[in-house]
Amino acid sequence: MQYMLLLYANEGGFQTMSEAQATETMAAYGAYTDALKKAGVLASSNRLQPIATATSVRVAGGKTEVLNGPYAETKEQLGGYFLIEAPDLDAALSWAARCPGASHGIVEVRPIWVM
Repeated sequence: MQYMLLLYANEGGFQTMSEAQATETMAAYGAYTDALKKAGVLASSNRLQPIATATSVRVAGGKTEVLNGPYAETKEQLGGYFLIEAPDLDAALSWAARCPGASHGIVEVRPIWVM
């Protein structure tokens, strides 16, 4: 079964890191991605551009509204994702706990609803 690991964190946190901390964080994500690949569970992953680049679309009463920025102001923003194959939720949660994002934000685990 596929699970989406959605990574939420304070977007400004990365920008306030020292160069050494940023390098260490990127290395941790690289090692995590390598572990997912070696285990054969990684289907896809990407980092998202900053929320300032977001555009939200809503249709209400047949009229389309296009809004700059994310839909809601929040303390933590969606910054990226990993799409993984796991036999069950417990396995997906185990991978989420190993994600570096879990140590400086939150990792939301959602099963994919195949349509």
